[in-house]
Amino acid sequence: MSSTLFSVDFGNYDDPNSSTQKLKEAVQGVSTSLTSPNLADYFPILRIIDPQGLKKRAEFCFGKLLAIFEDLINQRLESRQNGSPKKNDLLEALLDQREQYDISLKEIKYILFDLFVAGADPTSGVVDWVMTELLLNPKEMSNVKNELRSVIGDNKQVEESDISRLPYLQAVIKEVFRYHPPGPLLIPHRAEADIEINGFMIPKNTDFFINLWSMGRDSSLWPNPDSFEPGRFINRKIDFMGTNYELLPFGSGRRICPGLPLANRMLHLMMAALLHNFNWKLEPGMTAQELDVSDKFVLSLRRVVPLKAVPYKL
Repeated sequence: MSSTLFSVDFGNYDDPNSSTQKLKEAVQGVSTSLTSPNLADYFPILRIIDPQGLKKRAEFCFGKLLAIFEDLINQRLESRQNGSPKKNDLLEALLDQREQYDISLKEIKYILFDLFVAGADPTSGVVDWVMTELLLNPKEMSNVKNELRSVIGDNKQVEESDISRLPYLQAVIKEVFRYHPPGPLLIPHRAEADIEINGFMIPKNTDFFINLWSMGRDSSLWPNPDSFEPGRFINRKIDFMGTNYELLPFGSGRRICPGLPLANRMLHLMMAALLHNFNWKLEPGMTAQELDVSDKFVLSLRRVVPLKAVPYKL
């Protein structure tokens, strides 16, 4: 994610004092602040005193992240002034278009902030769920790995152009979107006028949520909804681009998630690389029956106990 946005690799977690670890902690802090139950939402008079300290914590974490992005922007501006070669990333593209579209540096900073926070947390959560389900379902794991071996070969790395030739991998990710939607309630919507839906009158200005988690487990929409069955998507023209309403992990219409194209590429490439290059097993002493698959909703749907999987080569 960081390489795509600003050509910096934040994938090193060895040093607890590194910028990577600080960034991870800041993202987690933003996620916790945004999703923790807040008494002030129910009793507005409490907003002034912030009894749980959520506003103070949110401001600290937001400020920490924004400072990191501001520093990256300033470094890039200095690099451009010194005549250094241009980078092939989103930050460079935004700076190139800044004058033509009248984009301020502040707006660029907040665009990077939105994309990184909204993209990093749900994406890593989906990877966790995909690996969990495949480890719990060895047959599905074998099907995916066989497809990768057949299409890609043993000595070649997966590229973006290969994704369209990997229907079973696509089916696995669709099944995870159905069974463990990263945004189980989507973004809140508001009725712009009084409207009747299925005999229910929805008054104007009503806030409402789309319960994707429940839809994904609805037996009238999905046969065997509580079973992980990627094969249900094979030879079926159903995608998650917003036109098939039974599968809407990114929403639909004008409010569809703007990060869909990026998430689509990143998820398939990451999962293909992880599964093609390594075999996987649970941590020593852990069996599939002991694996805790209970979930919790933070900024996205996550496992209560994150997966620990061990890669190995045969």
